[in-house]
Amino acid sequence: MDKTSLQPQSVFKCFAQVNQIPRPSKKEEKMIEFLLDFGKKLGLETKRDEAGNVLIRKPATPGFEDRQTIILQSHMDMVCEKNRDVEFDFSKDAIQTYVDGEWMKAKGTTLGADDGIGVAMEMALLESTDIEHGPLECVFTRDEETGLSGAEGMKSDFMNGRLMVNLDSEDEGQIFVSCAGGCRTLAQFEYKEEPLPEDFFTFSLAIKGLTGGHSGDDINKKRANANKLLARFLYVSQQKYDLRLVDIQAGGLHNAIPREAWCLCAIPMKDKESITVDWNVFLADVEEEYSVTEKTMKFVLESETKAVSAIEKDCALRLIKALQAVYNGVFAYCQDIDDLIETSSNLASIHKKEKTIDVLSSQRSSILSARHNMAYTVAAAFELAGAKVDIGEGYPGWKMNPNSKILAIAVEQYKKLFKKDPMVLGIHAGLECGLFSEKFPGMDMISMGPTLRGVHSPDEKLLIPTVQMVWDHLLAILKNAPKK
Repeated sequence: MDKTSLQPQSVFKCFAQVNQIPRPSKKEEKMIEFLLDFGKKLGLETKRDEAGNVLIRKPATPGFEDRQTIILQSHMDMVCEKNRDVEFDFSKDAIQTYVDGEWMKAKGTTLGADDGIGVAMEMALLESTDIEHGPLECVFTRDEETGLSGAEGMKSDFMNGRLMVNLDSEDEGQIFVSCAGGCRTLAQFEYKEEPLPEDFFTFSLAIKGLTGGHSGDDINKKRANANKLLARFLYVSQQKYDLRLVDIQAGGLHNAIPREAWCLCAIPMKDKESITVDWNVFLADVEEEYSVTEKTMKFVLESETKAVSAIEKDCALRLIKALQAVYNGVFAYCQDIDDLIETSSNLASIHKKEKTIDVLSSQRSSILSARHNMAYTVAAAFELAGAKVDIGEGYPGWKMNPNSKILAIAVEQYKKLFKKDPMVLGIHAGLECGLFSEKFPGMDMISMGPTLRGVHSPDEKLLIPTVQMVWDHLLAILKNAPKK
């Protein structure tokens, strides 16, 4: 399969346009202008709100004027992650895509199909002249990935419809009807520098090449967290040696399972060979533990220019012990739906700054009280280590509507198209539907999308045949929208 044979052509043409435009979270200005221009050139009612969200309305096609308005919604921003050895500027460079068998991928960066492919489907519908549908409201929200601030800032009169199809899910054949809420917990360790003794060996430790992934969707897939692995080695090492921590820069985005972690350390010169042996033994242990999910990880120990100072030893040890102790991964499963994660936490990033070491983690749960408990559990580990902890307000979950009209239509049309039942599920990731359910009482929603893998990492890929399947399903839903 090559790019010229991608189907549906209209959707992939629009996706290629989207990937020409820089759209990092919180820096979506170019994308906003593109969408406003796109709608106006089509002669359609187009507007943006104070939060930066864009809405384009398209009237019903002849014969469908009596149908209820359906809102199609996707987010315009993307997670900007790249491999460390890749030169790429997300503020100006276009995503470089290629086809590998049945998958579309990007060269060393995130693909942007989360949620660029949803944006592309909306654009293709707005451009279309031969698709039957009732009144449409195509909504493009900003900053979904780093705070849901677009949906959070949306006013209750921005959208008129009360039936919504969110196009931000990642498994064809699965229709999502509920989602987890989430929050972030920031722990800050204040530190001072102290001089290193003369006879110390300075070295860096790097863990890279892990699978990573989405901290909601992939948290139960038995993948390693680079931050936890690095903390584990440091914890054992500080028990054996006079270990000093000079610098630490580990992990990245709050909603990504860390793929890479790095730190700069020092130990007495007499222990130089021993720490190297320990590192190699540790690598062998981890390779055995994660023999299925982590086949490409790399552990690197390198001698560095001698440091003259390090983080005050007491603070460094408190940090290391807290990182070893803090919970990471699935915490509880849903009691109502088999195999659905209820509550989890992700140790996302550890960064030494000018006066503090900042440790960011994210908590998710479909139950608000359980999310609070998860955040308290994480906070307690850091508070015991003397850190200042701040738990963010977070965002709400989305509860299933057992009488959903849009769900009934989606299930019926899926059966007709594919001669099988779709899976109706809840999702552990956060969706903007949670905020919409709060801001627009009575909003009837589902979430769907083509199959994606490796989202929020440079391994992100889109299963090309599922785009046509979701497109066909979406058009069938629109053609069978309920009457007013």
